[in-house]
Amino acid sequence: MNLWADLYVMTWLLGYVDPSDPCFVAAILTITFNPLFWNVVARWEQKTRQLSRAFRSPYLACYSLGAAILLLNVLRSHCFTQAMLSQPKMESLDNPTAYCVGLALLGVGSTFVLSSFFALGFTGTFLGDYFGILKEARVTTFPFNVLDNPMYWGSTANYLGWAVIHASPTGLLLTAVVALVYMVAILYEEPFTAQIYQQKASPSHKRS
Repeated sequence: MNLWADLYVMTWLLGYVDPSDPCFVAAILTITFNPLFWNVVARWEQKTRQLSRAFRSPYLACYSLGAAILLLNVLRSHCFTQAMLSQPKMESLDNPTAYCVGLALLGVGSTFVLSSFFALGFTGTFLGDYFGILKEARVTTFPFNVLDNPMYWGSTANYLGWAVIHASPTGLLLTAVVALVYMVAILYEEPFTAQIYQQKASPSHKRS
């Protein structure tokens, strides 16, 4: 039943969207490229240490990758917004109540994103574990005690809120793509993170 409901919603949203619009295509490309980029680069670094050697420091290498990720995320948000502006609004969402819901989603999303960043720090946020930069233990304080992967889901909530504020079916569809891409990224990243902190906590690692 849920599958049919999801298919119905997606089909309904596609009725408002022109997939051939260059702005929409650019948004899809940036949404899918960004996590692919940082995961491929991080795994390459973890296996070869080429970035750490090139920058002569794992910290400088991590900061550089983090800066690249931030710039790519700015580009993604710009493409997301341009795609919404280039396509029609949904009249049923273009009202003060929906606008307030959008603002609330932005508030919740921003809280999760910012609190995640402060809890993890720059290197923890931007894949420092792949550079060998580890914390003493995995972070379990807020917001990680409320939600797994709060950075990703906070970012998704921000995009959803931004779409609702603009009464944009295109934005809603793109938000679904953001969520799907993040789910794939989590499946790829989570086992590695769990493994390295399990190894760090093992008695043999402590003795070494």
